[in-house]
Amino acid sequence: KMAAAGAEAAAEEEKQLPEGDPESGGDSDDEGDSDSSGDGEDEEKENEAEIQRLEEQLSINAFDYNCHLDLIKLLRQEGELVKLRRARQKMSELFPLTEEIWLDWLKDEIKMASEISEREKVYELFERAVKDYICPEIWLEYAQYSIGGIGQEGGIEKVRSIFERALTAVGLHVTKGTALWEAYREFENAILETAQPAPGSIPSPEQQQVLCSQLEKIHTLFRRQLGIPLLDMEASYAEYEEWSEEPIPETTIKNYKKALQQLEKCKPYEEALLGAETPKLAEYQAYIDFEMKAGDPARIQLIYERALAENCLVPDLWARYNQYLDRQLKVKELVLSAHDRAVRNCPWTVGLWIRYLLAMERHRVEHSIISEMFEKALNAGFIQATDYVEIWQAYLDYLRRRVDFTQDSSKELEELRSAFARAVEYLKQEVEERFSESGDPSCTIMQNWARVEARLCNNMQKARELWDNIMTKGNAKYANMWLEYYNLERAHGDTQHCRKALHRAVQCTSDYPEHVCEVLLTLERIEGTLEDWDAAVQKTENRLARVNEQRAKAAEKEAALAKQEEERAEQRKQARAEKKASKKAKKTRIGDKRKADEDDEGEWGQEEELPSKRHRGEGDGVLPEEDMEVETGLFGRSEKQDGPTIPKEKASTSRKDVPKVFHDSSKDKVTVFVSNLSYTMAEPEAKLRELFGSCGEVVEIRAVFNNKGTFRGYCYVQFREEEAAQQALALDRTAVEGRPMFVSPCVDKNKNPDFKVFRYSTTLEKHKLFISGLPFSCTKEELEEVCKAHGNVKDIRLVTNRAGKPKGLAYVEYENEAQASQAVLKMDGLTVKDHVIKVMISNPPLRKLPERPEPGRASLALAPRHIYGARGKGRTQLSMMPRALQRQSNPVAKAENGMVQNSPAASSDPPAEPKKMSNADFAKMLLKK
Repeated sequence: KMAAAGAEAAAEEEKQLPEGDPESGGDSDDEGDSDSSGDGEDEEKENEAEIQRLEEQLSINAFDYNCHLDLIKLLRQEGELVKLRRARQKMSELFPLTEEIWLDWLKDEIKMASEISEREKVYELFERAVKDYICPEIWLEYAQYSIGGIGQEGGIEKVRSIFERALTAVGLHVTKGTALWEAYREFENAILETAQPAPGSIPSPEQQQVLCSQLEKIHTLFRRQLGIPLLDMEASYAEYEEWSEEPIPETTIKNYKKALQQLEKCKPYEEALLGAETPKLAEYQAYIDFEMKAGDPARIQLIYERALAENCLVPDLWARYNQYLDRQLKVKELVLSAHDRAVRNCPWTVGLWIRYLLAMERHRVEHSIISEMFEKALNAGFIQATDYVEIWQAYLDYLRRRVDFTQDSSKELEELRSAFARAVEYLKQEVEERFSESGDPSCTIMQNWARVEARLCNNMQKARELWDNIMTKGNAKYANMWLEYYNLERAHGDTQHCRKALHRAVQCTSDYPEHVCEVLLTLERIEGTLEDWDAAVQKTENRLARVNEQRAKAAEKEAALAKQEEERAEQRKQARAEKKASKKAKKTRIGDKRKADEDDEGEWGQEEELPSKRHRGEGDGVLPEEDMEVETGLFGRSEKQDGPTIPKEKASTSRKDVPKVFHDSSKDKVTVFVSNLSYTMAEPEAKLRELFGSCGEVVEIRAVFNNKGTFRGYCYVQFREEEAAQQALALDRTAVEGRPMFVSPCVDKNKNPDFKVFRYSTTLEKHKLFISGLPFSCTKEELEEVCKAHGNVKDIRLVTNRAGKPKGLAYVEYENEAQASQAVLKMDGLTVKDHVIKVMISNPPLRKLPERPEPGRASLALAPRHIYGARGKGRTQLSMMPRALQRQSNPVAKAENGMVQNSPAASSDPPAEPKKMSNADFAKMLLKK
């Protein structure tokens, strides 16, 4: 009966052969016309061309995951079974395959397996499939397929063995474990039916023993299942009650109730997983924490495997799982399998490779296998130069632990030295060529090499050579590097070399010379002669004198620059004060004139004529007050407007007519702030109302104008509903009249000083690339065409300035880290429109907040931003104010009659009481003159 059931299953699977499979007989429909056949031929040719293109692409980049998927899909559609098998084989060697890919592959192979030898190959394929991920469906398919071979010798025992392995792997799965238990019981029930004697016959003692044994097997399966928290436990319990002719034992009932209680605790986590969206990482983490507290190793392992099946590209999840296996279970096959799957899923993560090497060493794997795995790690394509330093250091540590240093020489010691030399050369050539840096500026690998030679091999000569090489790589100016070498020389060398090293350190160190000098004097105080002491004192004094002189000059320069900045700031402050006073005086005169016109008489009985403007160079060179306002401006600019001059009365009226914009902070939630608009925009309210009307009902648009009635480029847009304001934020950076319009929430920064409008991440994003060196003419579509060959591009952002002009920079977001890392490998150094681009993982540098300089030691680099004005430091340090209007920030005091008088252009502060001079002071002043 079981053989017949297996045959029926195989016959059912035959009906589901891939389209075009020769075993399916192909399409027998001869009623299609010539047009449809012609279309089919064209489609077939297109598919063949696409298959060839995908194969060529994979020959260039074998790690293109999506390319593998597309090729397998096309080959399966075309029925190219030989090529399909080869394509799947290549992909499985590089990546763990998902449950869907494995099931499709297995079903195709099952349909073609008719001979015993072919069935054995399918068994081998199943064994590979169950190692990639723990999938209940694959285990169930494996067990059902094995039932078809029970007619062979040992077939029944083989099926039971597979079922038992499946229960060990996924029998605890709360939602999917029941199906496997039921399939196992059905198999045993079928065996029981075949063992039943013929109706009316009396079973022999042997048959009776077989029947009892088979019944006990089924009883045992029921009892084992009822002791595990699984969904629909109640139905299984009811089935057991109906099936069993004997009452259920108390122990089984007790275990069943306990499992029910545990199921109730698990249900909230299972329901959270059921309702969550992929990848469900937070929900799985909560479930893992719950199982970790319970402490059942089998259940912890299963929930980790379930989480990894849906989050196979999350390195941190693999790291936590492997750490648990390393520290708790410590089963060699299980641990090494998990580490291997981790590095195959996330090959760009150096930490996973390092843990794998340690696990292999911990479980005493052969040296050749560990070395081979290290070579794979070097070819994994890490995304940072420092990653290569870390993997080399881990491998060198392993090689060092293999050496027996009690022997003068050995094969392991020579291999260690060779690896050190290769590591230094690899970082210098391979890594530096790719990342423009070695990743090891402090030469940590060479330092460790020197320590091994000095401490373990007693070879100080080699250690000194290594340290000499380290110092020539730009490390001689750092005190800590010299002191590291000194400590090594102190422990394993001699006093002469210690003294020599410290003398060189005093001469070369630039960061902490005082510390090096102190160490040198301490050495001579303890071990040196009088001549050594005198030489050390003289050398340190001369060095520190030069250092102090250099520091004094630097401080003077910084102080001078700070003073210049203070003077410039004072000039700007005076210019603003003068402009404000000038405007106030002009308004007063214009108001007096209007009053005189209305009353038809002035203070002098006639209208006073305003002085006419004179051009520069006319008269005595003194400009009227009105001309002073035009010349200086707010920032000291001297610009002349073309076109007709607007009369002052008219201009004043136009400024007076412009209403002031007051913002109601209580309506911030329904308001957005719009900026970076063109100053020349005509009727901004109408323009923006049309633009934001699609988001919701616009209540009011408050455009901001200056005193002259000119639009200032920003406004407030108030909506009726808060939801409309949220939708309006999506219009951020929309091009309006050739400029990107900025739309941000309306937030009072006085109440929320930490609020930031910048909506992009400023931290490391391993799935996002930063591209520089792009031509300014490169469009988003052109860049996407280049990037999509290496993975699925989710978003591309071209960086522009405030005017909307491209800056040659872009951010490209991929679906996952694997695609991003492959894109870095293939695109870095690529030529786009005669421009060589640089590609790296997005990791913006942290912005350092400026610190307030100390008095007397201020510098331009540390000057607060407000010193330069609202727009920051200008491109030039030249004053844009005409010389005739410049005011000194600290005018030179003039001494008259023994009194010091303030300049007439002084600030608004009340003048200080002049200092009286004594007779002696007066005499000194005359003598100086």
